[in-house]
Amino acid sequence: MSNTHNQGEKHSLRTDGGTVAEPTDSVHASDLTAFQHTILRVLADEARYGLAIKRELEDYYSKEINHGRLYPNLDRLVDDGLVTKRELDKRTNEYELTEGGREVYVAYVDYLAAPIVDGDETAPSATNATTVRTDGGAE
Repeated sequence: MSNTHNQGEKHSLRTDGGTVAEPTDSVHASDLTAFQHTILRVLADEARYGLAIKRELEDYYSKEINHGRLYPNLDRLVDDGLVTKRELDKRTNEYELTEGGREVYVAYVDYLAAPIVDGDETAPSATNATTVRTDGGAE
């Protein structure tokens, strides 16, 4: 049995009343926010529970990540079929990249790295690093 939720998302109802997301359309890397890409990066190494994802993001962003920001973004990634969510216990969910999520993440990384990998002389590299000041000058 299928049920439609927000934004045309399609879900299958489970006998226990929960839902399992079914990807509705293919998701392109450009459909995601930078924050969502960072979540995919956190999950690229291994499956994690919500608070472990939150801590990793807080380390990366050097600021607190609110539950109201994290969990709706995780839910969107689940709804898009990029991440799976499974219940570990009554209070804890584990999130893991799907194969589609890994493909979207890799496509995004390839896109970002292309100027460097393809030898774009204007792209910064580790061997030719330039410090850019906030006033636009270079050091």
